[in-house]
Amino acid sequence: MSPKNLTRREFIKTGTLAAAAGTFLLNNPKSLFAATEEKSRVVLIRNKMVINEDGKLNSGIIQEMLDESVRVLFNTKETSQAWKKIIKPDDIVGIKTNVWNFLRTPPELENAIKKRVMECGVAEEKIGIKDRGVLRDPIFQNATALINSRPMRTHYWSGVGSLIKNYIMFVDKPSDWHDDSCADLAALWKLPIVADKTRLNILVMLTPQFHNIGPHGFSPEYVWRYYGLIVGVDPVACDAVGLKIIEAKRKEYFGEDKPLNPPAKHIELADTRHHLGNAGMKKIDLIKIGFEEGIFI
Repeated sequence: MSPKNLTRREFIKTGTLAAAAGTFLLNNPKSLFAATEEKSRVVLIRNKMVINEDGKLNSGIIQEMLDESVRVLFNTKETSQAWKKIIKPDDIVGIKTNVWNFLRTPPELENAIKKRVMECGVAEEKIGIKDRGVLRDPIFQNATALINSRPMRTHYWSGVGSLIKNYIMFVDKPSDWHDDSCADLAALWKLPIVADKTRLNILVMLTPQFHNIGPHGFSPEYVWRYYGLIVGVDPVACDAVGLKIIEAKRKEYFGEDKPLNPPAKHIELADTRHHLGNAGMKKIDLIKIGFEEGIFI
C-alpha cells in the first residue's frame, strides 16, 4: 500500500492535529521522536526555480520553500506562527548542518533558518551554526533547541548520509559508530547533549547524490537536480522518504534495482530497534508541494 499523499489543500482540511501540535511540542519535546500509532507528517516541497541556469541557488526561493513547508507542517497561515510553535525567545538554538566539501548544507538555507529563529525573539549571540566542533562549541553545549539540516547522499559506511547520521559529530570518535553499516546511529539521539532538543529536521534534496564509489566518493555524474526539501519533526520519517527517492533514482539510472551497498539499515532500525520515529511509509503522511515532474515518490 502506498503512503497517504496529500495535497496542500487536503492537508489543511485534515490538519487539526498539526494545528494543536505546536504547543504540545514545546512542552513535550521528547514526543517528537517517539514512534507511536500516530502517523508522522512530512512535507516534500520542490521548486524548479530554486536553482538558476548557472547552477547557483536562489536564496529568495530557498526562503520561500522553507517558509511554506513549515506553514504546511504546522498548519498555520503565517510563517511566524509556525516557528513560534517550536522556538521560544529564551531558547539557545544550535543549527546543526553538514560541511562536506562536495555537497554541504547550503549557506542560503542556513541563513534562512537563522532569520526565522531570530524573528522568534532569539538573540543572535544565542544562535550557532556548525557541523564539526559542536562538542566544543558553547552554543551547542548549552542548547535548549536544535534544528537539524543536511543534504541527502549515498555514503560508504552507512548507505546514505541522513538526518539521523548528522548527529555523529556529537561524539568524540565518530568512527566508533561505523560497525554493522552504522546500524545504531539512532542511539546518538539519546545522548544528553541532543536528547529531546531537536525541533525541526530539514533534509536537503536540492542536488542529492544517488551513487558513490569509495570513502568520500563524489562524482557530478551521480548528482542530479531534484529541487527539493524534505521537512518534518520526525527525522526517521524524513530520512525514509529521502531514501525512497534515492532508491527510485538509482533504479532509473541503472535500469534495474541496484540495492545500496552497504544498505541504509540505520533508518529502519531507528524505528524498530531505537523507537526514534516512523520508518514505514504506511505510518507517514507525505504532503507534496510544488514541482511534480521526476518526483519519484
